[in-house]
This record gives sequence, structure tokens and C-alpha cells, in this order.
Amino acid sequence: MTEMFHPTRLPCGSRVLDLSRPHVMGILNVTPDSFSDGGQHIGVDAALRHAEAMVAAGATLIDVGGESTRPGAHVVSPIEELERVAPVVEAIARELDVVISVDTSTPSVIRESARLGAGLINDVRSLSRDGALDAAADSGLPVCLMHMRGEPGNMQDDPRYDDVTAEVLSFLRERMQVCVAAGIPVERIVLDPGFGFAKSLSHNLNLFKHMEHLHVLERPLLVGVSRKSMIGQVLERDVAHRLYGSLGLAALAVAKGACILRVHDVAETVDVVRMIAAVQTAE
Repeated sequence: MTEMFHPTRLPCGSRVLDLSRPHVMGILNVTPDSFSDGGQHIGVDAALRHAEAMVAAGATLIDVGGESTRPGAHVVSPIEELERVAPVVEAIARELDVVISVDTSTPSVIRESARLGAGLINDVRSLSRDGALDAAADSGLPVCLMHMRGEPGNMQDDPRYDDVTAEVLSFLRERMQVCVAAGIPVERIVLDPGFGFAKSLSHNLNLFKHMEHLHVLERPLLVGVSRKSMIGQVLERDVAHRLYGSLGLAALAVAKGACILRVHDVAETVDVVRMIAAVQTAE
């Protein structure tokens, strides 16, 4: 087990995450075009039912996203994203005892989600959109900063690195410094290496192999590899048949010190995390 160097208490609005143990974050895409489950949970009722099922299966966070960030995805308008996300955040906050994460880069969505009960801002663009830093700072919520180059629409256009792990680390350190300067305390920052974002298969595998080097930044790590193309490329499986590969990487991520696993298959991943914990805490 990789040793970690970060506080184990993360205040998330009205709730607190105990990061002395790994947590499973269930993915709730309220989009028509996400790569794995686009269109399946559109509408408040369908989204709430799926959130309820994930919480019952052991998810301690639900990540609500209203804009697809798959390779080649198009940007949606702030109004459209807000109309997708806000009613779902409000319903979950009212009905379920769970930390709500909002997968957004949009200032208006950040502000309204925080008002409605969100507990974490999860931004693939690391708060680089105009106004996003101020919105996140004003929210008082923790933020997850992810590594990406470019935009989802062009991020896979021949990505190149001399040392992918070192360059991801440098990017995340710089974005942390920007956040702190904007009034977001370092204690409120979570980091995501950005697997599948502006990275080839070899980049993803190399970054995963050396992920423990990111602990030098002394912040909790969120890892999202569930059903991603890196699994499909290695195992030659389409998106509907990547469960076992996803679980293998989930176990390896925990071993390398990840605190939050962002996944589609909550029940199966929770079983993996529980078995690892049982072995690690055995006398």
C-alpha cells in the first residue's frame, strides 16, 4: 500500500468525507452523449432512481454531469447544462444522504449547484474557464482539479509528452498554486491525473504505473478509469464489456493510494474496496 501525505478529513458542504479509507463515487451523467451511459438517466426521476441505486450499493459520492467530456464531445451552453444539472442536484440533496459532486467547468453551474446542496466541484478543466475560479472560491466547496490539454473536442489530436508523469505533476502543482492565489485553501483541493484526457494508451499506462509520484503534492487523488478506452485497447473489449478491466485498475489505484474511485459499476467496485480493506486491517 502506497503511503499518503494528506489530511484525512475533507469537508464537503454539510457533510465530511473521511479519507482515511477509499470512497466510491458513482457516475451520474444527465447527458445524451456520454461515452458509456449517455441518455440513460435524463430527467429528474430517472436520475434520482439511479442515484438511489448507487447509494444503496455503497457510493458515498454521486458525480452529476451535464456536459459530456468524452473525446470529440461538443461544448454545451451554460443554460442547457444548468437546466440538466440543477434539478438533479436539488432532488438528490433533498432525498439522499450522500456527497453530491458536480462535474462542471461552468461558473453559473458551480454557483447554483453549491446553492442547491452540492458538496464538491469536479472540473476537468481545472477551473480555467473565465469566472470559474471565483465561482469555486465563493462556493466554499472543495474542488477536484484534473489534468487535461486542450478541450474534449481536440484533446486526443496527437498528444505528446517527454515525461507524462512529471508533466502531469507540474500541471497540477501550477493549478493548485493558481487556486490558492484565488482564495481556495489547499486543504480544499483534490487532484485527478486525468486518465484518458489528452493521453495515448502508452501515456495512460505509464502514468498509472507511476501514479504514486503524485503524492508529493500531498493532496488526495481521485482516479477515474471506469470503462475507458485504455481498457478497451488493452483487452480488446467494447465499452459494455470492460467491467473486469475496470475493477483491476480500481484495485491497483487503491494500492497506489487513490482516495476516490469514480466509477459506473458501484456495487462491484465497493466489493473490491471492501476486500482490500479487510486484508489491510487484518491482525
